[in-house]
Amino acid sequence: MISRRLYRPRLAAALFFALCLLAPARAQQPPPPAPTPDKDEEDVVRISTELVQTDVMVFDGSGKFVDGLKPEQFELRVDGRPQQVTFFERVEAGTVNEDAQIAAARGGAGAATAGGAAVPLDRGRTVVFFVDDLHLSPTSVLHIRKTIQRFIDEEIGQNDEAAVVSASGLVGFLQQLTDNKAVLRAAANRINTRPYVVRDGQSPVMTEMHAMAVERNDLSVMEYFVEQLLRENPFLKREMAESQVQSRARNIIQQSNAVAMNTLHTLASVVRGFGPLPGRKVLFFVSDGFLVDDNDSGLRDRMRTISDAAARAGVVIYSLDAQGLRAGQPDASEPGTFDPSGRLARANTGEVSAMQAPLFTLAADTGGRALVNTNALGRVVSGALKETSLYYLLAWRPEAAAAGSPKYQRIEAAVRGRPDLRVLVRRGFYNGDSPPEAERAEKKKKGDKKADAAPAGPQPSAAERDLMSALHSPLPRAALPTSLAVGYVHGAEGEGGVLTVSVELDREALTFQQVEQQKRADFDLIGAVLDDHGKAVRQFGQRLSVTPSPLIPESQQHVVYSFRVQLAPGLYQVRAAARDALSGRTGSAMQWVELPELKKQFSMSSVFIGERTSGQQAAQLQPEEMPRGVLLSVARRFARTSHIRFLTFIYNSAQGSDGQPDVALQVQIFRDDQPVFTAPLSKLRADAGADFTRLPYMAELSLSTFPPGRYVLQLTAIDRAAKTSTSQRTRFVVE
Repeated sequence: MISRRLYRPRLAAALFFALCLLAPARAQQPPPPAPTPDKDEEDVVRISTELVQTDVMVFDGSGKFVDGLKPEQFELRVDGRPQQVTFFERVEAGTVNEDAQIAAARGGAGAATAGGAAVPLDRGRTVVFFVDDLHLSPTSVLHIRKTIQRFIDEEIGQNDEAAVVSASGLVGFLQQLTDNKAVLRAAANRINTRPYVVRDGQSPVMTEMHAMAVERNDLSVMEYFVEQLLRENPFLKREMAESQVQSRARNIIQQSNAVAMNTLHTLASVVRGFGPLPGRKVLFFVSDGFLVDDNDSGLRDRMRTISDAAARAGVVIYSLDAQGLRAGQPDASEPGTFDPSGRLARANTGEVSAMQAPLFTLAADTGGRALVNTNALGRVVSGALKETSLYYLLAWRPEAAAAGSPKYQRIEAAVRGRPDLRVLVRRGFYNGDSPPEAERAEKKKKGDKKADAAPAGPQPSAAERDLMSALHSPLPRAALPTSLAVGYVHGAEGEGGVLTVSVELDREALTFQQVEQQKRADFDLIGAVLDDHGKAVRQFGQRLSVTPSPLIPESQQHVVYSFRVQLAPGLYQVRAAARDALSGRTGSAMQWVELPELKKQFSMSSVFIGERTSGQQAAQLQPEEMPRGVLLSVARRFARTSHIRFLTFIYNSAQGSDGQPDVALQVQIFRDDQPVFTAPLSKLRADAGADFTRLPYMAELSLSTFPPGRYVLQLTAIDRAAKTSTSQRTRFVVE
């Protein structure tokens, strides 16, 4: 049941500030830094010395997942040698059970968690669009922008997270994993072409494909360019002309390989970066394609590195040819080469398949597929996400690795007696630390030596380095659980938009010590408000301490730090990091917020959620008791026995025929994008003489009927006089 009360603006404002009160944290001069602790993050490596695991998808002729298979039906080979399957599970991607099943396969134990069954909280999918804008035409840019926008509007679910990343880094600060659709749309809009030029200015034009043919001793292509060079330079000897053509081809190939290596290097870094995240991740590699020189072992090794990194990080790659359906003929917009004899025809004909070859290799080696020669990119993305929703998890005990460099091993999987089935499996991995890991370790050593040789000067302490590392980490640190709540309101006259930032630390994770006959925990807290280009517009940092109060139940003692900052409309990210002074544990959190123009248009503030801590019923509370009975929830995690109270402000409502605002409000709760609670429309009533430009609304909702899970609270305000509407959403968890 939902109960509602309206409050005078003065009282509502008092409540708002009461929700944002800084609880038991106070400023203090920082003492000497504590010793540096060991790193707290787990290295999520799927390939261990005990078991090697891989995910396998099996489809019939119609493309439907083949369910109900048993481990004895699979034939698994590594480097051609049969392997016994020692662990087998059917897994549904994006679920909490997936985490437990993967952990069991990695350790060889059962799938049960230490505390019994997995906590029944929802977890969604992780989807990454890696756009190879170094190999992307202007037409392809439009195609892929539309495809990503369709994914954002129609495919991304309530609990899903996604990222848009570019090979050139042009997307910039926005290429982060997020569930904020405004961030994803802004990132998609930043995708653009970054064409590279491998032309050398000579005539006739030699394409990359022509250069490859010359390198492969294609006599017809070689003869064509030699004859053209001799026609322009009749006194040039033939041997010299052949040497110049070969040199020209090598130069073009080197330029092409350098650009391709940049793309693959960035892709490998992105794949490794998603390793700490739980479950399976789907990465769409979007490109017009590029050529891979058979004689360049560096490119082949880099692609193997990506395959190995994807196996360790749980990433499956689906390649998208951004050009869509190709005609197989040269583009008339590109400068062509006059060839009446047709000696270049064979090389030109094979260009499309050669350009698409790395798309097939990257996808097949990571257990995915190459989706090429189609203009329905949005539809194939939807199909790929559905296709990857179920898979089998297989694990086997590897043979002892021989001493020396890690060996790249090939995996083959099939279903016995069913050659009609299509099996997608990761094709390879390194049986140990992959070479890139060793390369990074060596670079780190060299970097440390350079740092040691640097001139002495002011250097940050180990504690400061830990704190800054947590703040800049692309993924939240969890050793010191840190929560962040960000919301905005329209401030007083002339203030504009005001952002309220609240950071909460898990009190039980702090280390308390006895100081002057009372317990106290000290911690450092830093943070920043950044614009959509990553530029800091506000920074904060403080040494704080917390002392428990014997007069207040521990369950009601929260460690919360809040501040307010005035900002112009725009897209912002708030980051915060904390470090326990005694244990050295660090935690971090980040949140995006889009601050709209609130001054003139009909709009709504953020939704602020609190929990009624009083044991009294809502009807028994007097208006003046409301601020004392509600505490802002930063973590937004509630027990089913609790009541949540939410507050928002409606701005710039129009006056109806009676001189009063005619605003109707609706409250809805969603789970997995499906409404599970919808309250009837209720009219927002205002006191006589109220300021119609700023009307508060508060209501309360019991959570007793909601099963544990992740939910979205949506408030919709409809201005019936102006025939317009606005809405706001916020997330919370029922435990």
